[in-house]
Amino acid sequence: MLDDIYLFLFKLFVLLVKYTPRFITDAILNFFAFLAYRFDTRHKKIAKVNLDLAYGDKMNKKEKKRIVKKCYKNLLYNMRDFVENQNTTKEKLLQKVTIHNEHFYTDIKKDGKGVIFLTAHYGNWELLPLCMGALYGKLWGVGRNLDSQKMNEILQKNRNQFNVHMLEKTGAIRGLLKALRSGENIGLLVDQNTSDKEGILISFFDKLARHTPSAALIARKTGAAIVPAFITTNNNKSYDITFFKPIITEKTEDNEKDIKKSVQLQADITQKVIEAKPEEWFWLHRRWKNQYEELYK
Repeated sequence: MLDDIYLFLFKLFVLLVKYTPRFITDAILNFFAFLAYRFDTRHKKIAKVNLDLAYGDKMNKKEKKRIVKKCYKNLLYNMRDFVENQNTTKEKLLQKVTIHNEHFYTDIKKDGKGVIFLTAHYGNWELLPLCMGALYGKLWGVGRNLDSQKMNEILQKNRNQFNVHMLEKTGAIRGLLKALRSGENIGLLVDQNTSDKEGILISFFDKLARHTPSAALIARKTGAAIVPAFITTNNNKSYDITFFKPIITEKTEDNEKDIKKSVQLQADITQKVIEAKPEEWFWLHRRWKNQYEELYK
């Protein structure tokens, strides 16, 4: 029953996107973003805690409020773009994006090995893998299925049309290693909180945070380079994808040191990107919960 409700609401949203002029959908999405900000007190508090931890008094309350409001807008605008990308062509998809510093990828790829794309819940993070798959061939990622089976099928279909394939978290490492050894690329989002068991402690915005070592572990085992890639926009119509200098995970006799150094570099580039345009990061997630759980209560 609940699955059918989700599907019905999604189809209504599809009709809105397809048959309503863009300036009207802009107004409607902005209104829903305002309602979400006004009534979603739980996630609004999470965002405030995150911004306070990240910036403290270096950012005033007015600016923090603006960023949280924009965060809600980004989610809704990303949903619209998701609908627009359904059954679109490769040419139309890639017309939306401009690639910067592509040599950081192409130079590494000359040896034919697979590459680990590293990114975060930043900008239009659902569009990014579609473009990577459309441009560079099969891309593998890790994620859990949506609670709604019907919505999950729509999501997977949208990804698969551009060579993006998702693995279940359990047993995913084996599939990722196989892809890399076959010369295919993988993509990992590494900006969310983890448990003590799954993550290692690094510095993020000068605060201790748990960070997944998955990319570093895979890179060290396979010798694959980690290429940071982030997507941003100024108008939610056209997007910029920027590659950053590859992270090469060392393989010395000190495994723990090698992994921690690689993970810290991943956190550093993620922080640098967020600082450049903080309103595009997903601040609604309890990023520092592992170390500052009491602040989120």
